[in-house]
Amino acid sequence: QVQLVESGGGSVQPGGSLRLSCVVSGFTFRDYAIAWFRQAPGKEREGVSCISSHEDDPYYADGVSGRFTISRDNAKNTMYLQMNSLKPEDTAVYYCAAINTYYYCSRYGILKEYHYWGQGTQVTVSS
Repeated sequence: QVQLVESGGGSVQPGGSLRLSCVVSGFTFRDYAIAWFRQAPGKEREGVSCISSHEDDPYYADGVSGRFTISRDNAKNTMYLQMNSLKPEDTAVYYCAAINTYYYCSRYGILKEYHYWGQGTQVTVSS
């Protein structure tokens, strides 16, 4: 059974930090490209960051580059999103996603469709 379980969300003040984790099971994590998405109230879901299965060069969407860092630990079947210098506009439900596709995320960016999704974790940035 495939599972992606996110954790680490919460409420922080502007300028604060959070680290999201996504533990996966039920598939061979190291073979999958991974990504983080977010969806704010009343807005469409948007891609935040991705990293391929075979390279360490990530992609970041405009607005989070320089503040967010995506990473993966294949030994722990876990992906992370370190979020620093958080802003109120970062408030959203954050989702992890994985796809069994060999492609260069650094070159082509975040795909629109992924095979597996997490359930989401709420991040609220407010003073």
